[in-house]
Amino acid sequence: MFNKLVIATGNQGKLREIQHLLSPLQIEIIPQAAFNVPECAEPFCTFIENALAKARHASKHTGLPALADDSGLCVNALQGAPGVLSARYATEPVVSKMNQDERNNQKLLTVLADEKNRHAHFYCVVVLVRHEHDPEPIIAEGLWAGEILNEYRGNEGFGYDPLFLDAKTGKTIAELPLEIKSRISHRGHAMAKLLQKLERLNHEA
Repeated sequence: MFNKLVIATGNQGKLREIQHLLSPLQIEIIPQAAFNVPECAEPFCTFIENALAKARHASKHTGLPALADDSGLCVNALQGAPGVLSARYATEPVVSKMNQDERNNQKLLTVLADEKNRHAHFYCVVVLVRHEHDPEPIIAEGLWAGEILNEYRGNEGFGYDPLFLDAKTGKTIAELPLEIKSRISHRGHAMAKLLQKLERLNHEA
């Protein structure tokens, strides 16, 4: 088992979640920003291709094993949109003081304004490469079912968290503490599966 792992993300909210979820590994978790890794292009239409590209990119620039995730919100009535474009859903010129998350949420509320079907899910795929040219990347995925509300609820989290109502708890993600969110989220499920795979590989080594 390696003793250092680079996390291929510049999203601080996502970084905190991943660091929390990887704490059982007891290895050094390093954000790619510590190595000044340049931003990686995400030109693909699937989550898995983008995650693999980001993991290989980070490993190439650091010489270390790297982990990347690609995740997003998939709304049934929008045929899976915003999907891989979730983080940059609102592309209109900035004409207000709203940040990107707020603009994304506002656009989602607008396009769903007259829609009765509010069902949606978050999807996450996690990819770990031991080196840039790893022919056997370790891949795990997770899904979180819920629905989109008409108004914001809660002050925690990031992205679409204030609008996404968890089907089981009846709370938005922004109303859930990190400990619970980490356990039941799409990213939490994907990371749990990844940890199981790493444990199995470690026993086989």
